[in-house]
Amino acid sequence: MNESIQDGWLASARHCPSPNCNDRPADATVSLLVVHNISLPPGEFGSGYIEAFFCNQLPVERHPYFQQIRDLKVSAHLLIDREGNAIQFVPFERRAWHAGRSAFQGREECNDFSIGIELEGSDHIPYTDAQYRRLAEVAGLLLSRYPALTPERITGHSDIAPGRKTDPGPAFDWDYFRAQLAQHL
Repeated sequence: MNESIQDGWLASARHCPSPNCNDRPADATVSLLVVHNISLPPGEFGSGYIEAFFCNQLPVERHPYFQQIRDLKVSAHLLIDREGNAIQFVPFERRAWHAGRSAFQGREECNDFSIGIELEGSDHIPYTDAQYRRLAEVAGLLLSRYPALTPERITGHSDIAPGRKTDPGPAFDWDYFRAQLAQHL
């Protein structure tokens, strides 16, 4: 796929702008890529509820778990579904609200300098080959666009918020992802 980024948006992604973002600090440079997972309801895929959640339109009456997250205002830059399709919520140049309280190599507030990519999944259910391929493709493109972002600066949510977050979890095969990424460098 001949992929490109135009005005901060991945050209091939479906665009679904989220209000849950703001401008990065003036001195912030994109230098971190954070891999997450999400499924709504937990452990269920293909519901469409992730998109609704990131756009503050989650029908909270549809599932008891939704009552627990009803007041959260969160987003990621990108979601990669189980089939490898990408949905973008926030332009890469803006700050998505994906990491929460976090730190990487002594620097706090990772949202300021990171891009967040959610994989539709959960900690203990294997991700699909299509997701790994798409994540590697997008990560390769981001590495070429943002010079401060390097393969060593691709990490999991669990690594920047230990004790608070567990994603992408033990089901995420970092070695397999890195082998896929090498094909896009």
